Amino acid sequence: MSTRTTAAPTSAASARPRSRPGGKVRDYGILVALVAIVVALSFSTDTFLTRQNLVNLLDQASVVGLLAIGATICILSGVFDLTASATLAVSAIVGVTVGQQVGVVGGFVAAVVAGAVLGMLTGTIVVKSRVNSFIGTLATSIIYRGMAVVITAGAIAYPLTDQAEQFGMLTWPSVFGLTSATVMFLVVAVAASLLVSSTTFGRRLYAVGGNAEAARLSGIRTDRVHIAAFTISGVCAALAGLILASRAGSAQSSMATGYDLNAIAAAVIGGTSILGGEGAVWRGVVGALLLTLIGNGFNLLGWDTTYLQVTTGGLILLAVTVDGVLRRRAR
Repeated sequence: MSTRTTAAPTSAASARPRSRPGGKVRDYGILVALVAIVVALSFSTDTFLTRQNLVNLLDQASVVGLLAIGATICILSGVFDLTASATLAVSAIVGVTVGQQVGVVGGFVAAVVAGAVLGMLTGTIVVKSRVNSFIGTLATSIIYRGMAVVITAGAIAYPLTDQAEQFGMLTWPSVFGLTSATVMFLVVAVAASLLVSSTTFGRRLYAVGGNAEAARLSGIRTDRVHIAAFTISGVCAALAGLILASRAGSAQSSMATGYDLNAIAAAVIGGTSILGGEGAVWRGVVGALLLTLIGNGFNLLGWDTTYLQVTTGGLILLAVTVDGVLRRRAR
């Protein structure tokens, strides 16, 4: 993906997304869809707007939301990251095992560091090997998942007995009754949005995703931008892993299998172009909320969740189709 040669900005400073035909649809259509579903569920069920359900909804969205942030940043730069769920598992296992030796907080820090290191390693592998990011990260994810099995010897990793309560800290109520996991997710979402929309790095991210060769000729170190994107994705995956481990009170090698595709789906449904260079972190977050909202609606209405995957697949297909149509009209 990172070697496309379509027209793109010639400098980082000019890499901000420009207004284009259909831009409003891509930018705000996801919000219209979200509001429409919220209104529909509010009238069709008495339990949707209850405080407890809304708190649970945001808590459920936190894991996929964090992964969607990382996926969005990678896709904006023109690459895919299919290692997110494997990185999540390895980081969570590191958090538990290191925490047994140095305490829960130290374990959490070690997990985030592990996620950053694995993300940086993934980016370096993709950049140095020059293989397509989809294939490169698919192979790397298998390696990481194998690492998780080796570290745990196929067993479930638990914190020490006297650490169990503290290890569940991310499930504790926090600001406005939201769980600590939700608060962490929202803080990361705001920070990532500002990083992408208001910094030089963000402008370079759009430039590289729009046209890697033009960005390179304008002086941008495209390899470093890609590695940084993968590193951020690794950190987001580690934080998501800590949330899952904190909920379950344990970590294992099979954690979050398939979550990579959910994260990419959230980014695409949110309007981030799969071709790179167009999108926004906040839209990926809204995409994650929309997917969680649909699942929540199925449960509240008592619908057969067998059709949930069909609905999700249809949304992805619709989002990609709309993106293609808008791009063709913009030419």
